[in-house]
Amino acid sequence: MKKLILMALMAIYSIAGLAQADRQYIRSGNRFYRQQNFVKAEAEYRKALSVNQENPQALYNLGCALLMQKKDSIAVQQFEKAGKIETSPMRKAKIYHNIGFTCQSHKLYAEAIEAYKESLRNNPSDDETRYNLALCKRLNKNNKQNQNQSKNNKNSHKNKDKNKNQNKDKNKDNKNNNDKDKQQQQQQKMSKDNAEQLLNAAMQDEQATQRRIKDAMRNGRSRKLDKNW
Repeated sequence: MKKLILMALMAIYSIAGLAQADRQYIRSGNRFYRQQNFVKAEAEYRKALSVNQENPQALYNLGCALLMQKKDSIAVQQFEKAGKIETSPMRKAKIYHNIGFTCQSHKLYAEAIEAYKESLRNNPSDDETRYNLALCKRLNKNNKQNQNQSKNNKNSHKNKDKNKNQNKDKNKDNKNNNDKDKQQQQQQKMSKDNAEQLLNAAMQDEQATQRRIKDAMRNGRSRKLDKNW
């Protein structure tokens, strides 16, 4: 029985020692953070997490240090981890406010809106978060309208190009039809000219034939007279 009690006490002291260690790393990281040495602050917060991965304060502070180094994507990941395990509503509100602010800065308005809503659920009296939420809603609406306008303009240009190509094809067809009509007219004109030429030739032949007949008749009468002589 005494042995079990001793083992339990050793486990308690061990846990207490680990808790003390991660708090020491967090305090050290906070000192570097206030000095704006964010790289060393990050290192200390990571040491704290190596001791206790479920420390929401270490996760949150690490996210802040990463954010100051413009490592926004990784910072949001740390904030999200902290948000899942944090139990204090006020601290939880700060975590989601930071997520919303980071998404807003990258124009991810839909994601920012959800984060700000979660922040306000935990701290409804935060006017700054409420203002940012309203701003993101307006920006998100404008962004959707601009996207729709851009889409409509793109479709309009496509239709214009399509109509333009159709008009080109139509003009081409009209030109081909006009060329065909001209060709047919020329052919008809040529046929008419040929017919007139043939008719003139036939008339000339007829006139020549009539002349030959008359000459033959005159010659025949002459011969007949001559003969009758």
